[in-house]
Amino acid sequence: MSKGTGIEIKIDNLNKYFGQVKVLENLNLNIYSGEFIAIVGKSGCGKSTLLRMIAGLDKPSEGKINLDKQSSLKQNSNIRYLFQESRLLPWKNIMDNVLIGADNNKELAQNALNSVGLLDKAKEWPYALSGGQKQRVALARALTSNPKLILLDEPLGALDALTRIEMQQLIEKIWLDKKFTVILVTHDVSEAVTLADRVVLIEKGKIEMNMHITLSRPRIKNNDFAYFEKRILNKVLNLSDERKKESEYAI
Repeated sequence: MSKGTGIEIKIDNLNKYFGQVKVLENLNLNIYSGEFIAIVGKSGCGKSTLLRMIAGLDKPSEGKINLDKQSSLKQNSNIRYLFQESRLLPWKNIMDNVLIGADNNKELAQNALNSVGLLDKAKEWPYALSGGQKQRVALARALTSNPKLILLDEPLGALDALTRIEMQQLIEKIWLDKKFTVILVTHDVSEAVTLADRVVLIEKGKIEMNMHITLSRPRIKNNDFAYFEKRILNKVLNLSDERKKESEYAI
């Protein structure tokens, strides 16, 4: 693929333990500059833990993560992290919330709010906004610093279906324009196929599928789309059946 302006990520022999529990096991993954990756898998498979280690919020137990050939443990101002909750400060209006990410540069904050279609809400308070609007503000706050890597930890999970589609379209539009690297954690396989260049399935801490989505953009939910969606879902379901059998044998 053509080189973007984002961060390149190389993950080598990554292991993560919490006490005696192994959360991620011998994980290897390369992510190219400007690539949009979706990570899917059941709750507890290690998706968010991986995202936190890429951000430098958690340390690997073994192995390494390099961002543009530098350790993820080194502070990197080119990364922004969006959570399922917008995490806006309720005592600040929308403009002031975005200014936090813009180092108080009002022009940057205005441009970011304009890019998510909320410049007219600059003087509003967070409580007056819908869930989707709050996530747009969180995205605007992340964009003010012109990041090279955006980590999305299920930021659309709590939104209603129509708002979720609007946010997917907005994220894709901004990503196509800026070409930063994006890693999205989601439980929604359809969302992963809609947005990602590549879908990575994690099961029990291991990568069980690494699939390129060779569909043109914008993605249309036709037979080709259904083909990719079904292949990923079948893999998830087959893995679930295998786990049930393992449990039965253990009994």
